[in-house]
Amino acid sequence: MTAKDLKNALLQEAVQGKLVPQIASEGNARDLLEEIRKERGESLPLAPARKRSSATPSAGSNAARNARFAPITEDEIPFDIPESWCWCRIKDIAYVSTGMTPLKSESKFYENGNIPWVTSTLTSNDYIDKTDTYISEFALNNTSLNLYPEHTLILAMYGQGKTRGQISELLIPATINQACAAIELYSNNETLRKYMKMFHNWNYNNLRKEAAGSAQPNLNLNIIQNTLFPLPPLAEQKRIVAAIEKFMPLIEEYGKKETELKAFNEQIGTLTKKAILQEAVQGKLVPQIAAEGNAKDLLEEIKKEKAKLIKEGKIKKEKPLPEISDDEIPFDIPDNWCWCRLGEIVNYKMGKTPPRAEPEWWGNNNDTPWISIADMVADGHINSTKEFMSKKAIKEVFNNTVSKAGTLIMSFKLTVGRVSILDINAAHNEAIISIYPYIDNDNITRNYLFKLLPLLAQNGDTKDAIKGRTLNSTSLSNMIIPLPPLAEQKRIVAAIENILPLCEKLGE
Repeated sequence: MTAKDLKNALLQEAVQGKLVPQIASEGNARDLLEEIRKERGESLPLAPARKRSSATPSAGSNAARNARFAPITEDEIPFDIPESWCWCRIKDIAYVSTGMTPLKSESKFYENGNIPWVTSTLTSNDYIDKTDTYISEFALNNTSLNLYPEHTLILAMYGQGKTRGQISELLIPATINQACAAIELYSNNETLRKYMKMFHNWNYNNLRKEAAGSAQPNLNLNIIQNTLFPLPPLAEQKRIVAAIEKFMPLIEEYGKKETELKAFNEQIGTLTKKAILQEAVQGKLVPQIAAEGNAKDLLEEIKKEKAKLIKEGKIKKEKPLPEISDDEIPFDIPDNWCWCRLGEIVNYKMGKTPPRAEPEWWGNNNDTPWISIADMVADGHINSTKEFMSKKAIKEVFNNTVSKAGTLIMSFKLTVGRVSILDINAAHNEAIISIYPYIDNDNITRNYLFKLLPLLAQNGDTKDAIKGRTLNSTSLSNMIIPLPPLAEQKRIVAAIENILPLCEKLGE
């Protein structure tokens, strides 16, 4: 169970009356609710100097009583609570109001401001003891803003991400904006305030669901005021709060250890994956089988195929690649393997980026997909792109050549060694190469390079070929590759595909 699950389970037990035992001598929550009703009728939660809407009924009026103490039907009740508890609404025990944002164009509202003004962003903290913005006395006196006292609970009604539904507590008198709701308990009791805050921490996800279903899902005062609240007797509230305050630090410590363990597991997963790939390129992942032949014979066949393509004019003849010296070889490989250079076994093509100033080159999603490094899925397949090349660009910039579905591509600038396989016909930019093995029955060599090029391109052993995290045509061609026989290449890929998913689970 995660720390988050533990916290939710603890709060769930608390609000359902299962965390601490009920004690008959502690009385009944209905009596507490009646006391709050009487206290609310005698004095409003807002000080006389504070402003309130003329449409807001006074607490002692019949309209206020009917609005505050609307009956709760059985269909509304979400779960059972102890007999000594009772259900009420937030508005039955607290006054809920909101703030506003003084006009930014009115300098008097902010000049020499010394009154804290709270936005919903600050509710990510358990307590608010300072703000980013301060308003002036002029703003307080000439707008509908109220100055809320210390210990007022502040609930976020709007906000992106996790903000909406968060609750915090003022440690300073402050005003609030329209994205916040202030919850002022009629009974100025520290225990009830702590229990109310604890309840809202538990009710976070439920409250967020109330705001769902619109383009800008926001809460409003009506939702907050009418939220059902399971009210225990005050003495039991105190015991619940004490239990929560005892266990929560332990859960938080557990959460820290959980985070550390997750990071450790992710690191182990990454290191294990790299170790497996390192075993693969060194010929240690699968056994060698003499009947599968020798990679030197494969390399000779590749050279013959390359010479044939040159003779047919399908590829250009290039300057011979240098022999591999002993100093270049980073590790030992099996006797039936051989070292070669990437340029010996594959042909590769670089891409292009047409000038942005020429809109005629750039198309829409009816045209040819164009791949940038951002489109590449590391060790995955590409089936969509953000940008497209027009037919004119394909003809005049790319000479009517695009990389076909099934092509292996690799980034070689900035993000070096990211590989993907195309599931679509596409063009790509100049930071990416399309890789075409000269001999590739059933995509065996393509798949071998797909699995191992990321390690070989980023390996410290090839650092001499990398200039500022960028390879070039010379360093690409000169990159040394450990080449197994074709049949072993196939077995290596199969073994990697079986083992790597297990490594990924280590980080979960």
